[in-house]
Amino acid sequence: MAISDEDYKKVNEAITAVKDDGKEIRSLFESYYEDDVAIDWEVDAAVDALSIFSSRWTVEILATLYIAGDRRFNELRKLLRGISSRTLSDKLTKCVETGLVDRVVETTSPVKVTYQLTEHGRDAGRLLGPLVAYMKIHQGRVVRHSV
Repeated sequence: MAISDEDYKKVNEAITAVKDDGKEIRSLFESYYEDDVAIDWEVDAAVDALSIFSSRWTVEILATLYIAGDRRFNELRKLLRGISSRTLSDKLTKCVETGLVDRVVETTSPVKVTYQLTEHGRDAGRLLGPLVAYMKIHQGRVVRHSV
């Protein structure tokens, strides 16, 4: 994708702001240690925070709901090329359990079930957005379009 120099600069400024904020958050956490940094606790916390996003299909489901909005099961299955119904069902259940997705049931005839991101899911998407943008630039998927 080629974007304007102005937008490229805005994206990079936003990424820099996130990196600066991350550095500040790290410093705040570190200031609460009386002795050495508890590396085990820090690593475990990072793994816990990112584990849901490292599971195959979970990121695809969350990104689809983030970009495409609320969807019914079969709509999601069609948007997620190659996912089986069973896998989609299992992954949606896990996303509901972790509080990232809500399963909304309308008691109509027939029953209508829609999946939507929770506020937590939307916030996680917003927090991951700068990382995704950084990786797109780093991988050359987003470049400056000079006019």
